[in-house]
Amino acid sequence: MSTTTGISRERLEQALEHSTFAQLLGAELLDFEPGKVRLQVHSRPDLCQHHGYMHGAVVGFMVDSGCAWAAASLVGDVVTSEYKLNLLAPALGERLVCRSEVLKAGQRQAVCRADVFAIKDGQEKLVATGLATIARV
Repeated sequence: MSTTTGISRERLEQALEHSTFAQLLGAELLDFEPGKVRLQVHSRPDLCQHHGYMHGAVVGFMVDSGCAWAAASLVGDVVTSEYKLNLLAPALGERLVCRSEVLKAGQRQAVCRADVFAIKDGQEKLVATGLATIARV
């Protein structure tokens, strides 16, 4: 699959500006290159569950979006077909960072993985990992 059909960082940032859900969470694009994306969400009380950890839905958003954005960088407009999320540890920290990458991109879909890390006192802890199938629109 040629990277010439993928979207640019600028186009993704424009899409983020118009995504009310990503804005609600305060999602920020940190790094962007063909097939790889890094994003973050800062912890806030309204994004945490009753034990004070970042809610699993926020972690799921990060895996879903990170994989979709990484796939879009290679194949253009996409939607998530499915994803699997493994929550490995409580998401406790000042922010969460997701690193996602495309494992294989084909004509109709891309398979991607993402790891989510909680950053607390400058230390990273792996809190979740996921796999996603991303469909080309």
